[in-house]
Amino acid sequence: MAGAWFGWAQEDPKPRHRPLWGALSVTGLLVALAFGLLVGRNWAAPTSLEGQYWVLGLIVALEGVLIGGGFFFLKHRGLLRWMGWWAALSVALHFFPLAWIFQDWSYVVLTTVQVIGLLAMLPVLRGQTFQTSRWAAPWLACTFLVYALISGALALSKYGYPL
Repeated sequence: MAGAWFGWAQEDPKPRHRPLWGALSVTGLLVALAFGLLVGRNWAAPTSLEGQYWVLGLIVALEGVLIGGGFFFLKHRGLLRWMGWWAALSVALHFFPLAWIFQDWSYVVLTTVQVIGLLAMLPVLRGQTFQTSRWAAPWLACTFLVYALISGALALSKYGYPL
């Protein structure tokens, strides 16, 4: 997710941030590749979603409706520059119910940190004309990357990386 959000951060960045967002996007993709290989090696193992796939599907569908409805509203109000911030808020909020599905309360911490950051940037964003993705996308990307690195380090220290 960090790779994708750093990608969106390149929609309207300050020119000096372009190389940084690009490098961090690649970093996020490399982390995803490393752990994607691990998931692939354990594909047949049971998951926390056993018997609850429909719940995850419902949460993702509701997230899509929330984002789409917000985009529709923003478009018709002439507030297109706010789409990045709205999408970031919607994605952040979707992790809250995942804490119960996965029985992993760190998702509540992730959601809280992301939402507080997004709300804190509102006063500054209101007074600007640039795309809100300039701040919202890197914020989500950084929090996802830090979360992935911490979670990955904890998992590796507990289980190791099977070769």
